[in-house]
Amino acid sequence: MVDWLSVLLLITIGLLLIMIELIFVPGTTIVGIGGLACLVVGVFLSFQFFGPNVGWVVMIVSSVSGFGILAYGLRSKAWEKFSLKRTIDSKVNEAFPLNLEVGQVGQAISALRPMGNAEFGEKVVEVSSHGSYVKTGQKIQIVKIDNKKVYIEPYENK
Repeated sequence: MVDWLSVLLLITIGLLLIMIELIFVPGTTIVGIGGLACLVVGVFLSFQFFGPNVGWVVMIVSSVSGFGILAYGLRSKAWEKFSLKRTIDSKVNEAFPLNLEVGQVGQAISALRPMGNAEFGEKVVEVSSHGSYVKTGQKIQIVKIDNKKVYIEPYENK
């Protein structure tokens, strides 16, 4: 009895973890790997405890039920309950007039990788470097303003 309970529990936990992986945790993570490991161990134990005939039946039933759960989840559109339906329609630095000039010097208040926030006088704006990393607190200089998007480079005293 304990043998069947162990096998069924491992297979059920494996299927649940794989379903959680597909719905909540996209990508390959420890949840999916753990689910696959539980399935493999459950099938292996069924071969070990009950022999090859029962082992093959358990493997086929667990595979079919896994694919069945996946097919049902895709067909029933259960995924749409968890999907993001809103879009971002705002633009960078749209809330206020910039009043900034090319050549103006400021300070990065967040790391720019390549985007982040910088302070020019009392104004905090989102800026973008041309691909270079800028540390927090580093002096920066505006090199281009294009449609309220501010491009900077590290400031060097010349």
